[in-house]
Amino acid sequence: MARYMRLDVVHEILDAGVLPLFYADEVDQAVGVINACRAGGVRAIEFTNRGEMAYPVFTELVRYFSKADPSIILGIGSIIDAPTAALFLSSGANFIVGPNTNPEISRLCNRRKVLYLPGCATENEIANAEELGAEICKIFPGESAGGPGFISTVMAPCPWHRLLPTGGVDATEVSISEWIKAGAAAVGLGSKLISKQAMVKKDYSGIQAKIADCVRWVQAARGVPVLLGVEYIGLNARKVSPEELSSWYEKVFGLIRKEGKNSFFLSGQGAGRIEFPKEAMDAPLHIAIRVSDFEAATSWLQNEGIALTKVSIQSEEKSAYLDLPDPEGNLVHLLWHRREN
Repeated sequence: MARYMRLDVVHEILDAGVLPLFYADEVDQAVGVINACRAGGVRAIEFTNRGEMAYPVFTELVRYFSKADPSIILGIGSIIDAPTAALFLSSGANFIVGPNTNPEISRLCNRRKVLYLPGCATENEIANAEELGAEICKIFPGESAGGPGFISTVMAPCPWHRLLPTGGVDATEVSISEWIKAGAAAVGLGSKLISKQAMVKKDYSGIQAKIADCVRWVQAARGVPVLLGVEYIGLNARKVSPEELSSWYEKVFGLIRKEGKNSFFLSGQGAGRIEFPKEAMDAPLHIAIRVSDFEAATSWLQNEGIALTKVSIQSEEKSAYLDLPDPEGNLVHLLWHRREN
């Protein structure tokens, strides 16, 4: 059965804005592609039912990622009838995608609280799919349906639509920006994002980079600012230990304290956190500024004549410190991290 319910998957697809889809008849190859997708910033991934080995490979992928990385949300695509949908649901599919709309699949998925993305190519088909409970409609084939112009046209009288075009979306900033600005809630990309050549060569780092670019282009097209605001304030213990200082705030203000590898973190019911680094720092405070695009933020700062130090690039987190403190001597920390699971 599905590990993730319908609304969880809806939020994830809409948040990332990119739904990668691919097929592979070898489990190891598919694992490499999915790991690349995750490292590139996408958790929801569509494995298409387009080959003889689709069912056994998909079943093995569900089994593998249930232990290796349970945050992965695997769905199955190219499903045209309810019996096939039921087969993959029993193997753990978290969402179903079809090239057309099938009322029997809708009823089956609704009964299980599983997301179904039906294929639509006209306003009537979208309306009928939404009456059957569709949260997101797949516009397929996107280019033949009318391209970005079709999206903006149907969204004008029906702004509640959530449309995900596939077929006609290129893995370029121009193409993705055009679709998103036209009103697409997200975009689906197959071979133009995950090419057969890249899969054969096992160029998983190249796939990861492409996916990261696509996610970044979606956010830029949505108008998400590069600088998102304060992530946390860091208090550097100088007279007592970090544990003692963080315990004082925990006791006096009733905050929840969590110990990490390098820091103690305190938080409450509202927004914001306090960090207490275990490693001693010269400055009394440091401020972490969260960014939506680490590369764009660092480029902007460098153009302003501000250099960076202690740069750390990881798949889940990217960070750096400004090489000069603020006028009060406080350190400033630039931080990008993967969306919360």
